[in-house]
Formats: sequence, C-alpha cells, structure tokens
Amino acid sequence: MLRKALMLGVALAGIAGGIGCSTSSHYVYAALPAANQIAAYREDPYSGTLTELSGSPYTVGDGTRSLALHPSGKYLYASNPGQGEDDISQFVVQSNGTLIENFPRTPIGPLASLPQLLAMDPAGGFLYVANAASNNISVFAIDSSTGRLTQVNGSPFSVGLSPLALQLTPAGDILYVSAASDPLGLIVTYSVNAGVLTLAGPPTSTAGINPNGLAIDPKGGYLYVANTGSNSIAIFAIAPAGGGLTQVVNSPLDDIYSNPFALTLDAAGQYLYVANQGSNNVAVYSIDPTTGLPVSLTTSTSTFAFTTESNPSVLAEDPNGGYLFVGNQGSGAGIQAFGVNSGNLNPLFTYKQGNSPLSIVVLK
Repeated sequence: MLRKALMLGVALAGIAGGIGCSTSSHYVYAALPAANQIAAYREDPYSGTLTELSGSPYTVGDGTRSLALHPSGKYLYASNPGQGEDDISQFVVQSNGTLIENFPRTPIGPLASLPQLLAMDPAGGFLYVANAASNNISVFAIDSSTGRLTQVNGSPFSVGLSPLALQLTPAGDILYVSAASDPLGLIVTYSVNAGVLTLAGPPTSTAGINPNGLAIDPKGGYLYVANTGSNSIAIFAIAPAGGGLTQVVNSPLDDIYSNPFALTLDAAGQYLYVANQGSNNVAVYSIDPTTGLPVSLTTSTSTFAFTTESNPSVLAEDPNGGYLFVGNQGSGAGIQAFGVNSGNLNPLFTYKQGNSPLSIVVLK
C-alpha cells in the first residue's frame, strides 16, 4: 500500500532534483524491526520523491535489524536477531526494485547469536555480521552467481566485547569494530585475508563513550567515530600499511549537540553528516583535506545543523549525492528526504512508517 508523503518544502524539490542526479531510478530499502518488514521505494531522480513499490513492505525474519546491498545490485541481505532466530535473509533484487526472498535463510551459528549489524565487502566477496550477544563476528563468502552464503573457516571471530558498529576500508583489507568499554569506548582492528579476520594489534581508545557510529573517507585516509555518550567525534588517521589508527591533533571534536549516533560522508569525502539523537538534527561539517578534521559548515543555517524528526538514527546518501535520507525512531518514525546542495540540507518530504527504520540502503 502506498504511503502518502508529507511535503515539507515542495518548492525546494526542483532545486535539489537538478543537483547530482541521473535520469535512472534508484531504490531505497528500510529495515523495520518492530514490524519484521523491509519497506521498498522507488526514488524519483529529479525530485527525490519516494514511491512505495508494489508488494512493499516485505515480510522478513524476526526483528530484522540491518541491511546490506551487494555491489552488483542483485542481492539484498538482512540480519534477523529476534526471538532467537539468529539468521540472515537473502533477497534477489528484481529489475523494477521489487524483492523476492531466496530461502532458506542462513544461520549465523554455531557459537553466534543476536546478529545486529552487517557490512559488505566492497568487491562483493564477503558479508560480515556483528553478533551482539556472542561478542563476535561471523563472516560469509558470497557466491557470485547465486548470492548464497557460506561461512568461512574460523568464523565466528572473537571481539571480546559487544560490537556497536562495523566499518571496512575502501580496499576491504581492514575491518574496524567499535565497542563500549569502561571507561571509554574501543576500536578493534582486524586485517582481512579472503574473509579471515586477524587481530592487528591492541584495541584503540575512541576517547569517548559508546562509539555507535563509524565512517571512513573514500580515500581510506581517516576514520570518524561518533561517541554518543560524550557528545564528541573522534578522528583517526589510518596507516597505509596495516590500518593502524593515530588520533589526529584536536581530536575528539566537541559536537556541541547531544548524542551523535550515526555519521556518513558524501561520496567525494567533502562533507560529514552527523545524526544527533538528543538534539533532533543532522549536523554538517566540511572536511579539511590536509588534516581530516571536520569544520562546521559556515554556509548552512541553525548553527550548521538541520532539524529532523525526533531521534534521527540512520543516514543514507543517494549514490549521486543529490539526496540524503534520514531514519527517525521517535514519534515521527519514518524516513525524511533532504536535497543536498554543497553540504546544505533542504527538507523535501517525510514518509511516516509507523515503525522505526534502523537501517537504510540505496540501490543505484
């Protein structure tokens, strides 16, 4: 059933639609854990408008929490942690964006439970699964012709702490896993060889509490960490060999807003977007290309932040950089669409879902 969009700034749609867009449709998918569903939309390339696809929302496993798209665009994966299900759903993406689940679902076990997060290898060879209850990472090889998953030897790999976020380098050779610890959060670094994870030294302090968000710039030079409990953003230089982390000068950065939870960079690595749950906004920073430090975007309004519905928790950018989609968990649960213009966010539409989206992915 199609859901009606609430227009927040229709006049701005034409402005945003001409920025960085193509003439082909994109598709937006959102995980709705409370409903055990995936919502699917066609994104209009000229306006950013979302139209729910026929058959959406799709039923998936219990408590579906995280989504990952294969770079080929053929497959969509969803983690199902609820009610002890502990498995991964695989969907085949049709040419019109609709989904067909490919049964049976893949168990994450043995010795693994509560699959909260997914990360996809940039080449599409492996899927990484963060298991919150068993404090480890399951890794699956992906069959290129069918998309089916096979657990690699040695999986699951121990973290020792409950993972909060996963992030692979653009080359796919290093995996970073953030976790809460006492008194400060930690980042565990693994080298990756054919999906096999090997610890690459001792954990690195995030210089903050509850590091729920991770992002890496497109060139793989810097790692950004959202420290939710201390309202800060930590910035680390990534060593070209081995992926070692060194905190840059003037890090961590005071976010000035409350509870930064998720962050993402645009495709060019020029802008950093930070979803602040406690302040109900998305802060925008430009990135200093020499130091990697975020700098408040001076051309924006409201002290470099843009108002959202309550509890923004998920960020996903359109592949062409023309639109940013924000998932909210509060009373306005749903998806907001913003037009992007040199980092500035123009509010376009709000799509009420009635359930909180905890993961959003966009297929070109």
